[in-house]
Amino acid sequence: MKRAEASGLYLPNAMSLATVTAQGRPQVRVVLLKHADERGFVFYTNLGSGKSVELRGNPAASLCFWWGPIEEQIRIDGSVELVDDDEADAYFATRPRGSQLAAWASRQSAALESRDTLMAEFDRLSDELEGVEVKRPEFWSGYRLLPERFEFWYGREDRLHERIEYRREGEEWNERLLQP
Repeated sequence: MKRAEASGLYLPNAMSLATVTAQGRPQVRVVLLKHADERGFVFYTNLGSGKSVELRGNPAASLCFWWGPIEEQIRIDGSVELVDDDEADAYFATRPRGSQLAAWASRQSAALESRDTLMAEFDRLSDELEGVEVKRPEFWSGYRLLPERFEFWYGREDRLHERIEYRREGEEWNERLLQP
């Protein structure tokens, strides 16, 4: 991540998130990593969104960071859990006011009559809450992916790429090289 940030990439924290529907169909979309620590990787969303429905049905996911200009990729697989309310509240408070209002205005993934309808709801909320601190909606929170597997990919000449896998086995992480 530090190399990606140092390279000047736009949104180096953008990651693909893969989930699975109740019918076993894979779904992938790009989300933003908002926090990472020894516990895992956190992103935020509306709890009624497609990804949330899928994660409630199957609490496992994969993440993929692809940084083309520096020819590096990281894949991370694991189980997911909701962050606690205090953590979600603290993050929500750091969001720009427009993003806070958008969280209230949007019923993410639901059908939308028109963009004008969404913008009218955003404007209504903006007027209604003028001068008032915007609190996190109960239907909006974060997920933490708890890593069980990492794969680091480094582009090399002649497609002889370097791949290193780390897999959690109990409390230990085992490392092995993979064929390109």
